[in-house]
Amino acid sequence: MKFSVTQENYTMNLEAFVIGKDLFVTITGGDTPHIGTVTTLTKNTDIQTIRYPSHDGRFHKDDVLAVRVAKIIQSDLPGSCTITAGVHVNHISRKQIAVSSQMAKKLGEDLKDWLQQANFDAPEPVYYSDSENPQ
Repeated sequence: MKFSVTQENYTMNLEAFVIGKDLFVTITGGDTPHIGTVTTLTKNTDIQTIRYPSHDGRFHKDDVLAVRVAKIIQSDLPGSCTITAGVHVNHISRKQIAVSSQMAKKLGEDLKDWLQQANFDAPEPVYYSDSENPQ
């Protein structure tokens, strides 16, 4: 599923992939999309983020967008969720920074609406019992 929002002369995109009962989400946009952060969560676990170093040694801050989306969708997750985020706008303005949170909120709300109607009817995994071993 794909969603996008445009404000202040740039576009932010969210794409969601269903993998069994899990969700893989990408948030990208601007002039140079990338993977700056990886955020993980489930309905019942804390949101955790890894921030990658950028070209100048500072760490990417795209988790601000991912966490915004994560908090919106968390209660509707059927399984685990991984969100990669990387939005870079060349010479970003204060106005563009200011609207980024609103843009992420809109994408999160769109994804939440979709999640509430999506079919996650994947088969449950079958495991060996303690008394069984592979043949």
